[in-house]
This record gives sequence, C-alpha cells and structure tokens, in this order.
Amino acid sequence: QVQLVESGGGLVQAGGSLRLSCVASGMIFSINVMGWYRQAPGKQRELVAAITSGGSTNYADSVKGRFTISRETDKNTVYLQMNSLKPEDTAVYYCNIEASTYFSGKNYRNYWGQGTQVTVSS
Repeated sequence: QVQLVESGGGLVQAGGSLRLSCVASGMIFSINVMGWYRQAPGKQRELVAAITSGGSTNYADSVKGRFTISRETDKNTVYLQMNSLKPEDTAVYYCNIEASTYFSGKNYRNYWGQGTQVTVSS
C-alpha cells in the first residue's frame, strides 16, 4: 500500500512562484520514477516533469526553463519548483510515482496523489 500526500498549491499572480511537494509513504521497496502531471479543465492530463532513480529529468516543453523537479530520495519526497508562472499553468497538479512494494516482488505500479490546485491569475 502506497500513499502520496501533495501540498503547496494555491493562488498566485502571473510571474510568481510556487513550490509543490509530494511525500510518498507506505510499504515502498523501490521507486523508479517520481513525477508531476497536470490537468486543466477540458484538457487531458499531461506530464509536466519527471525524475528517475538515477537522477535523469524530463520536462514538458512548455515548462522548460521555468520549472525544476528535485527529490530527497531518503525521504521519498519529490518537489516541483515553479517560477515565472503563467495563466496557462493553471491546473490540478498530480504527483505520480512508479514503485514496487514489499509485497509486489518485481512488479512496479503507478500511484497517484489526490491533486493540488494551482491557479495563476493575470
């Protein structure tokens, strides 16, 4: 069993910054990937940023140069630092991890947080 708790969302003016955090807990044996997705009303969920266990990162083109993903591996925590926010960044942001548990053997599964609202006003 894995639980993800997200925090840091809120209302901010264009050009401002927010930092999202996500803490994973439960019967986690290994985490392969930690990342952030977002979904705006009427749009499909999209990958924002991801970081692998080896430290490799991947960003959506729309956030490159503005957002930074980081992790604290020993705390099973991932962060998303969002700078120079734009109204089009408004969405619900979801934490996602690919992890194995103490009971899943070699099987890895995706786990999702409940989402945190980010609203950027113009």
